[in-house]
Amino acid sequence: MLYFLKQAGIWAVTVPAALLTVIFGLFDPHGKNVYCITRFWSWMIVALSGVTIKVSGLSRLDGRQRYLFLVNHQSNIDIPVLVQSLGNFQLRWIAKRELLWVPFFGWAIWAGKHIIVDRADSTGALGSLKKAAARMASGISVVVFPEGTRSPDGRLLPFKRGGFLLAAQTGAPIVPVTISGSYKIMPKGDWRLRPGIVEVHVGEPIPMANRRQGSLRALATEVQRIVEKNLTLNGSAASNLDRTDENDLTAKKRGLTTKARSSRSLRE
Repeated sequence: MLYFLKQAGIWAVTVPAALLTVIFGLFDPHGKNVYCITRFWSWMIVALSGVTIKVSGLSRLDGRQRYLFLVNHQSNIDIPVLVQSLGNFQLRWIAKRELLWVPFFGWAIWAGKHIIVDRADSTGALGSLKKAAARMASGISVVVFPEGTRSPDGRLLPFKRGGFLLAAQTGAPIVPVTISGSYKIMPKGDWRLRPGIVEVHVGEPIPMANRRQGSLRALATEVQRIVEKNLTLNGSAASNLDRTDENDLTAKKRGLTTKARSSRSLRE
C-alpha cells in the first residue's frame, strides 16, 4: 500500500511540473526561468522517496562559474539527486533522443532546453555538441553521464569521449562527480523507489586551458580514475574495469601455469 501511495505522490508532482515546464518553456530560450520548476520537482521526488543526500566537496566550486560535470550513472534517481546537490547551478543534461518519448518526463526535457543526442546519427551528435556549447556560453552548466547508460550494479563502466570533446570546445572546467548508493534506491530496470542514503562527492575542477584534443584520451582516463577512487559499494571502491583486469590477470596466470606444466612434461 505504501508503494502505491508513494508512486501516486510522484506522479501527482511529475505531471503538473512537466506540463508547466512545457507551457512556460515555449517562451524561455535557454530554460533558465523554468528551471525553478525542476528544482521544486526534484526536491519533492527526493522527499517522497525517503532519500537522504550527503554531499561533499562543494566548497571546491565557484557558484559564478559554469562547469562541465562528468558524473557516473547508477539510477534514474541520479537526476533529482544532482539538482538538489548542485543547487547553486543551472544544469542541463545531455540526454539520448529516446527519452523524448517518455510521457511528461521526455516533454519536460525538451521544453527545459536540455541537449538531445541521437546516438545513431554522428552528424546530429556534432550539432548537439554545438547546442551544448551555446547553452554554456549563456552561463549554464552541463551534466554528462560519460558511461552512456546506467550501471546495472553500481560499478563503473567505460567512459565515452563525447563529454571530453565538449570540454575541449568550450574550455569549461571539468568537475568529476561521484554518486554512490543510488543503484540501491532505484536499480536499472526497476521503477520502485526505496528509501536510503546517496553520497555525492564533488571533485576538484580540472581546467581545460592548454589542453589539446589529442590528449583527451589521457584526460578521460584521469577523470575516470578520480570518479572511481570516490565510488563506494558496500564500503569499498569498485569498478567493472578493475574486475575485468582481475579476470585478465587470472587468465594470464592460468596460462603461464599451463605452459610451465607442459614444459616440465616435455623435459621429463
